[in-house]
Amino acid sequence: MELRHLRYFVAIADEGHFTRAAKAIGIGQPPLSQQIQQLERELGTPLFKRLPRGVALTDAGQAFADDARRILREVDGACERARRVASGELGRIRVGMINSAPFHPLIPQVIREFRRRYPNVAFSLEERTTPGLVAAVRNETVDVAFVRPIHGSSEGLGMETVVDEDLMVALPSGHPLARRRHIPLLALSIEPFVLFSRTVGAGLHDEIVSACRKAGFSPRVVQEASQVTSIVNLVASGLGVSIVPASMQHMHTEGVVFRPIQRPVPKARLALIYRRADGGAPHIARLRELVRELATPASRRSTRRA
Repeated sequence: MELRHLRYFVAIADEGHFTRAAKAIGIGQPPLSQQIQQLERELGTPLFKRLPRGVALTDAGQAFADDARRILREVDGACERARRVASGELGRIRVGMINSAPFHPLIPQVIREFRRRYPNVAFSLEERTTPGLVAAVRNETVDVAFVRPIHGSSEGLGMETVVDEDLMVALPSGHPLARRRHIPLLALSIEPFVLFSRTVGAGLHDEIVSACRKAGFSPRVVQEASQVTSIVNLVASGLGVSIVPASMQHMHTEGVVFRPIQRPVPKARLALIYRRADGGAPHIARLRELVRELATPASRRSTRRA
């Protein structure tokens, strides 16, 4: 028994007539009769009662018709679901992000817009450090991730820059430098620093240290933290100063102020990573396209105006 037998049978049951059913499904009436006879032989029972003007279902035929229609609906539904998954309209996507990513306005915008456009795609979020997210993408527990620059090999990973945002100085609100509109990095040379642990944020850590060295000093680190939100809170407590992505202004933490760095301004890169082999998969491709669409120059400047 094949699906075509079920489709032929249901067509006749719906039309109540072999000739009309044959015309509706686009085959000749004799071949259709042969197919139904084959089906009846396989089932061992007649499915239709022949009438002077058409046919009617037997009791067995009525029972079989109910199940046949259900099976065909399920098959059609399975085919439609497969097509929608293949087109990126259905399924799931697992997105990872670092602790600071949601503070950049672009990232919540991307998430909202993706969920609006593809409401039938299950969207899950997971927060980890950059090294943790790189590992999660590699071992396929996360599909894509928003990360800071990767330290070490990126073999097998696709990577696209989402935004390069300015770094800013974070100061306790009562700090003398808080009175200045722009701060040269050299002015921080004698300050105690709260900084990212290199083991969890090597890319951003190295960018900050490199900028300080170019300014003529090495930062005196008195406290390390693994999350930028923790760094901002430690600065607010008066433990030291720090250099953080400009989007962290959106934390609105009491006791800390942010000041632009006098040019040249170092940057903090936020990138989207994914498995290169899966980069064209429907959900991943749609998210990548959406990030490129929304990451306009205007959105990239938004944190600088904040």
